[in-house]
Amino acid sequence: MTAIFEKSADNEMQHLKALFVKGSVDGQPMTKILIDGGAAINIMPYVVYRKLGKGDQDLTKTDMMLKDFEGNVSPVKGAVCVELTIGNKTLPTTFFVISGKGAYNLLLGIDWIHANCCIPSTRHQCLVQWVGDKIEIVPGDSSYVIASAEADTYERTRCISGEIWEKDFLKVADYEIPPIQAIGSDEGF
Repeated sequence: MTAIFEKSADNEMQHLKALFVKGSVDGQPMTKILIDGGAAINIMPYVVYRKLGKGDQDLTKTDMMLKDFEGNVSPVKGAVCVELTIGNKTLPTTFFVISGKGAYNLLLGIDWIHANCCIPSTRHQCLVQWVGDKIEIVPGDSSYVIASAEADTYERTRCISGEIWEKDFLKVADYEIPPIQAIGSDEGF
């Protein structure tokens, strides 16, 4: 079956947002599911694991260690397999449970993307997946963003890829634009 992606207007900046979707875990509704094609595995914070009514006895022990962006290594609490439903498709999905907190309830990495044979698109803020022989387009959850910014900040933000830079220094920050702040934080990035 063929799927066609239409080109977004040049002034649309949705692709600058991470792709979040809604779904359910073992029948319980779940929001803030981040689809991250740069992550190798699926991750569930321990606080979410406990909210699902699971305890340490439900974890499968593992010797996996994870490295964060800063290079810090920490052990995984364990692994759990759940029934994850996104759109109209349910797959048994293994998550590695971590102690830390994230800006997500679940993180789906390339393990899930490949097992689901789906195509996530941050550009189009949707997930294209096959349910049997039919294509389903799951829209991104636009109600959740990691950072809040002034509305016109997105309008003035340009992609730096696709440009030829003939300078010795690439200026990323425009000091006329207020810094993006994490929700609940008084400090800018």
